[in-house]
Amino acid sequence: MRSILFYRFINSKIFSRTYASSQKSQTSAFIVFDRKAKKLQRDRAALVTETSKQVDYLKDEVAHRLVDRLLDIKRKYDTIVDLGSGCGHIVKHMDRDISNKLVMCDMSEKMLERDKNIKYDVEVERIVVDEELLPFEKNSLEAVISNLSLHWVNDLPGTMIQIQKSLKPDGLFLASMFGGDTLFELRTSMQLAELEREHGVSPRVSPMVDIRDVGSLLSRSGFALTTIDVDDIIVNYPSMFELIVDLKAMGESNAVLARRPFLKRDTLLAAAAIYKELHGKPDGTIPATFQIVYLIGWKPDISQSKPKPRGSAKMSLKEVLENNDK
Repeated sequence: MRSILFYRFINSKIFSRTYASSQKSQTSAFIVFDRKAKKLQRDRAALVTETSKQVDYLKDEVAHRLVDRLLDIKRKYDTIVDLGSGCGHIVKHMDRDISNKLVMCDMSEKMLERDKNIKYDVEVERIVVDEELLPFEKNSLEAVISNLSLHWVNDLPGTMIQIQKSLKPDGLFLASMFGGDTLFELRTSMQLAELEREHGVSPRVSPMVDIRDVGSLLSRSGFALTTIDVDDIIVNYPSMFELIVDLKAMGESNAVLARRPFLKRDTLLAAAAIYKELHGKPDGTIPATFQIVYLIGWKPDISQSKPKPRGSAKMSLKEVLENNDK
């Protein structure tokens, strides 16, 4: 039985991921992920329909939180593009008060079609789209939302620049991504087990975005009025093996190019034992941390609020604080 505990982000050790950006080419100069393997993983996950539906819990929860942020904006959109939509996690929480239509875009046609017979409150269009090569015209979109998909993009700055260019002035970009502390328990357990049994370490868990870089990444991509916040979602599993099974069913298995093709059985058993010893709970379950980074950016427009010029203030901060103390 899985239980989900929610903790507000306080502090964390973050594993860095380096991106190479290019505005002229949509192909990253530094390839981290095997995109063909990722598409196959997502296709296979979607084909096992009932199992796939059982593991929607994480992306459904984060999608709900994203739509809550969309509601806070208090603006209705005619059409919203859901980039990396998967089987349809965002659309479950949409209604006509937010938008009339949702365009679901994903690299896996099988995922797009898994729930195609379900009727939703808004009109739905499904398009096969590679997040690294967007098909949208410049200044054509009102809003782009992305839920836990961009962490598999090689050239993340390039993709975000494409999104910014596709938006109309004052258009919205709202996204969630896995942060660097995601699955740190699994990462460390695998590393220790491989060091012990195989005298080396290979990338078993995907590198994630560094929170400290997200703000500058949005600014470099041309977004204004940026906002970033972070949540930790902790899911309890009976053991490490159930966690791995769920990740596979989500289509979230390892797709790093430098990954080893297989994992030895004794290394896997050692990792499970280390996981339980280091992170296990008194009830016998093990926690898996999913660090979620939420980001909001707007395409610049003359109607947006601008900061006042430096030196234009009529009262110093010192004077304000002194007046408050009186």
